[in-house]
Amino acid sequence: MEQFTFVIPCLFGLEGLVGDEVRRMGMAQVAVADRRVSFTGTLEDMVRANLCLRMGERVLISLARFPVHTFEDLYQGVRHIPWEDWVGKAGAFPVKGYSLSSQLHSVPDCQAIVKKAAADRLSRRYGLGWLPETGPTYPIHFSILKDQCEILLDTSGQGLHKRGYRAMGNEAPLHETMAAALVQLARYRGKEVFWDPFCGSGTIVIEAALTVLNRAPGLYRSFGAQTWPQVPASLWTQAREQARDQEFRGEYTLVGSDVDPAALNLAIANSKKAGVDQWITFRQADARRMPPPADRGILVSNPPYGQRMLETKEVQALYRALGRHLANTPGWKKYLLSSEPELETWFGSQAKKKRKLYNGRLQCNVYMYF
Repeated sequence: MEQFTFVIPCLFGLEGLVGDEVRRMGMAQVAVADRRVSFTGTLEDMVRANLCLRMGERVLISLARFPVHTFEDLYQGVRHIPWEDWVGKAGAFPVKGYSLSSQLHSVPDCQAIVKKAAADRLSRRYGLGWLPETGPTYPIHFSILKDQCEILLDTSGQGLHKRGYRAMGNEAPLHETMAAALVQLARYRGKEVFWDPFCGSGTIVIEAALTVLNRAPGLYRSFGAQTWPQVPASLWTQAREQARDQEFRGEYTLVGSDVDPAALNLAIANSKKAGVDQWITFRQADARRMPPPADRGILVSNPPYGQRMLETKEVQALYRALGRHLANTPGWKKYLLSSEPELETWFGSQAKKKRKLYNGRLQCNVYMYF
């Protein structure tokens, strides 16, 4: 089968985790760079990556790379791509992208030129003066960095963090891909009790359940490339069947608690939609007072912080109370995601390890207590 280069954009700080994830999937020529991981594979590998990736944001096909110093360079580089191999006479090809540290700094102008170059090529190949764009959609992404341009096709459609189980979130939802990364950092394998004492709409504990069940996060959603004639429907069917066959069967204990009853109602609804409600117990409780649900376990949480939901004084009081409450729980490993640089001081103890991550554009740390 024909080989392609695929690119997986990811949140800053997750590149190494995503790279390891792609290697575990058996992909070839895996390379890790800032905010992206690439690999070489077939369309079958592309389908599997879309279904099974937990921490990547999209799966893109890299079509070309070339230097650009002028708009003419950009036009000619895009026009030489064999778009007719992908986009049919009625195919739609919206364009978006970015330009950083480059002479071509106007993103709208670059966007217009990429669109024109692709349209000119297709119009000439199909003998059409006007392209209807009423058929399957082939989203074009361009990346211009330091005068080097890369042109890619998006196979995912909606971002991979949109698993399909969360129709709505609470006040400050955490991306599913970030939640899955926290579970991975905690090395949760199902042998211990898993607890999120600030579960909100349930994202972390749901991702923990999906991980321990080895359930493909994209199993029950659709992807952009499913409408492409170049990707046989049988590849999607076979990949879904294989993913179901690889699920684990076992008894696991996961607990999500929150003081807000409205958030808990969302979490319960989301867990049912994700098909993992039978493994998760939800409780309405104040994290500063609720006894841990077992003598030993793994606590992973994204507690409120000042730039997110609460004022600084409230956050300080919350972390101090939480630290006192959890001080005598030696059987629990704790992983807290926060943007607060003073968390360790307020929590009352220094983390054994910290890892810098970005929750959206907000710099955070995962504070790890073993």
